[in-house]
Amino acid sequence: MSIPESMRALVADKIGEPADILRMETRPVPTPNAGQALIRVQATPVHASDLHVLRGRYGFAPEFPTVGGHMECVGRIEALGSDTEALKIGQRVVNVAIPPVPGPRVAATWQEFLVADVHTLLPVPDDLSDSDACQLAVNPLTALLLVTRELDARPGEWLLQTAAGSTVGRLVIQLAQHLGIRTINVVRRRDAVEEIKALGGDEVICTEDEDLLQRIAEIAEPAGVSKALDCVAGQVGAQVSQALAPGGRLVVYGALSTHRQTEPSALTIPLQARSVIYENKTVRGFWLNRWFGTTSPADALDALSEVRNLVADGVLTIPQGQPFPLEQYAEALALAETPARGAKPYLLFEDGSSHGTR
Repeated sequence: MSIPESMRALVADKIGEPADILRMETRPVPTPNAGQALIRVQATPVHASDLHVLRGRYGFAPEFPTVGGHMECVGRIEALGSDTEALKIGQRVVNVAIPPVPGPRVAATWQEFLVADVHTLLPVPDDLSDSDACQLAVNPLTALLLVTRELDARPGEWLLQTAAGSTVGRLVIQLAQHLGIRTINVVRRRDAVEEIKALGGDEVICTEDEDLLQRIAEIAEPAGVSKALDCVAGQVGAQVSQALAPGGRLVVYGALSTHRQTEPSALTIPLQARSVIYENKTVRGFWLNRWFGTTSPADALDALSEVRNLVADGVLTIPQGQPFPLEQYAEALALAETPARGAKPYLLFEDGSSHGTR
């Protein structure tokens, strides 16, 4: 397939509500320089974090005008610059478009072609579906890093997590089951309990009708829980910290309780000082962008290769996404933040529908 001179892209000129500021624009197809590849994008997800970037409430701000999509995509190499001997034209790859912090800006993904540095590209097999491939670099990698690197959870230990029904939460359950780690999973709704148990969660606590602190103590006695993950923040995150055994560690990687909050002073976790000080507990954050900024390209690709193999082997199952043609981007944006949406929306380009079956 020949390379056209122009392409379609979703572009925003300023900070604002994504549905109001994004528009379809025609742009020239870029040319790769040394150490770069031109990628024909097949599929790219619409993450909530992509939308928060455009709203100006994420951990970095792009220069406007900007193409949307700042996380990941799957595509095929159409052209190569010099110093790219390890790759070949026609190869199917995942592009990790996550801007590292600190680090240089990375090409955004909501466009038909993009130029990427070769160290951000991970080869993937053709039998991996577009849905799986385009979601490989954010949620599965986050789950792997949180469990094995950040907390170094070991077989037989209890691992406590909030928002167990989220995509990362479900992947944590699968990975923990594979590694022999026992999980205590916190959910908000009673109707989610059986689903999490069926997925492999050892214990499930429903905050709708159960006392979180009491249930954690009952489940984990006598040793208690020393390792926990939280992506809710607010009062729930504070209770998880309080529930930890002395010397326990809590890693916070999200703030779902403040999902629509734009006032920074409201994004809080009201920790109990006595619990943190006298019981020597640790609360720290994790942000994938910063991990990419402080990890060598070789180590990052090694971790991504591990994730790719876990998905290809069926250890990790990424929830099936819902495809939208690029021209239906407004519907994809709306679905991305619909409560209990059931499927991650992703933009599917014309060349993407024939690749990948799993």
